[in-house]
Amino acid sequence: MIDILVVLAYFCAIFGIGLYVGRKQESLESYALGNRNLPWWAILASILAAEISAATFLGAPGEGFALRNFTYAQLAIGTILGRIIVGRLFLKPYYQYNVVSIYEYLEKRFGLNTRRWASITFLISRVLASGTRLFFAGILLVIAYMMVTGQDGAGQMETVVIYIAALTFITIATAVYTTLGGLKAVVWTDVLQASILAVSLITTICVLLFSIKAGGDWGAAWDTICHHLGNKDYNPCEIRNLKPWAFFDSGLTGQGLVEDIKNILSSEYTLWTAVLGSTFITMATHGTDQDMVQRMLAAPDSKKGARAVILSGLMDMPIVLIFISCGMLLFVYFAQNGITPPEKQIEIFPWFIIHCLPVGVRGLLVAALLATAMGSLSTALNALATTATRDWYVDVFHPNAGQQEQLRAVRWLTVFFAVLLILVGAGTAWLTVMDPTVRILPIALGIFGYTYGSLLGVFLLGMLTRRRGNDVGNMLAMVAGFAVIILLEVLRSQELITPIAFPWRVTIGTIVTMAVGACFRTPQSAAGASGEKS
Repeated sequence: MIDILVVLAYFCAIFGIGLYVGRKQESLESYALGNRNLPWWAILASILAAEISAATFLGAPGEGFALRNFTYAQLAIGTILGRIIVGRLFLKPYYQYNVVSIYEYLEKRFGLNTRRWASITFLISRVLASGTRLFFAGILLVIAYMMVTGQDGAGQMETVVIYIAALTFITIATAVYTTLGGLKAVVWTDVLQASILAVSLITTICVLLFSIKAGGDWGAAWDTICHHLGNKDYNPCEIRNLKPWAFFDSGLTGQGLVEDIKNILSSEYTLWTAVLGSTFITMATHGTDQDMVQRMLAAPDSKKGARAVILSGLMDMPIVLIFISCGMLLFVYFAQNGITPPEKQIEIFPWFIIHCLPVGVRGLLVAALLATAMGSLSTALNALATTATRDWYVDVFHPNAGQQEQLRAVRWLTVFFAVLLILVGAGTAWLTVMDPTVRILPIALGIFGYTYGSLLGVFLLGMLTRRRGNDVGNMLAMVAGFAVIILLEVLRSQELITPIAFPWRVTIGTIVTMAVGACFRTPQSAAGASGEKS
């Protein structure tokens, strides 16, 4: 009962805040950008709440549990570097040309076709990625439901149906305050959600530490942790076992240059992916994705928007370390108590939350997971609806639409995209239930790798050059960037080449897109919108 009251209090708070701050929406710009007067620290909290999705909430502890080291946290290095570039390079031209959809910049720099091509790429990619992440938010609710109803032995199709019900509930709840409140509702509820997340993580770490201590002194607890993390015989996940406690992995094999390159390209968590792969991913997700950039544009000017995104990168490292530490402590807790973990890695942390945490704390963690899911989902819905309204409804179908008509359109499109996300989440639920070996983070992050290299390549071409790229060339370049990644995946599936780890896809796609796009010259009339001018 206490857990239920905690969760109900959370829902009452987000609906109250969301509906209050989001009242009096009068135009598409007020809906999408909150009248550009939100404080940078609120935008910072909103960025953190959005990027710490349910995939990260469940996946990062799962990676810590499986790997027993901090190598995943290396990727935070690239997130810092990438956000510095976004803050210094991308935001100025967005503010200079007063865009609502960031793909309007591409029209000013290259032409209308580039804008539309990039916009549709974002819409498709974001629906697939956010729909996939939505599934992960249902995991905890499904486990809780099965425990309460005693259906731990439910069949596969019955489990899928339960997942769909959970995903529908989460999406409808999020769509309500997002549709009525716009970006202001999204940002201020994200502030609450980020606060709940921080409190819940610290509480979980404390509970695990005191459970491991189990009446002994802290020296004995430390010895216990070191013993179990170094025990190679206890490896329930059967995933590669690197050195316990390791933070850096150079990826070098000592077997020659060719083998080193193969290992680096096929490894997800090395210094090379951290410095290069993760940087390109962050530039794409935080610089060319309407979902993230939209909240930065809600700041009064580009300097405050840059401050929010750069500081969010600096905060990423300690947050990721806490998530990984939680997973490593979970490994020790399971080993110390002789608990066999769930078969699926993605269910380890939610299983612990439901079955092991004390009353009240469990409710707080459930609220925290819902907060992460709804935080990232609300911004995705807002960004998808804004982009579709600005780039397609107004620009293509109803160029003379008034402000009230645009506002109605963006709200109905929010509902439309909510339905699409439920469908994608349901498909993901079916896939993961049928295949228990599916790993959570490569799915959530890997989807972007197929298309976001093409997006980033076009944006960088526009901002780093003044005379390269045009409508025809950019479309060919984006297709080439996408095709190369698909070709690499086909060759990998045929075992003709070394597998390319997901952090490298965006990097490769970006390089190919820029190389092809640079072969075409920008018309004189479009050259004035380059990032260099700003």
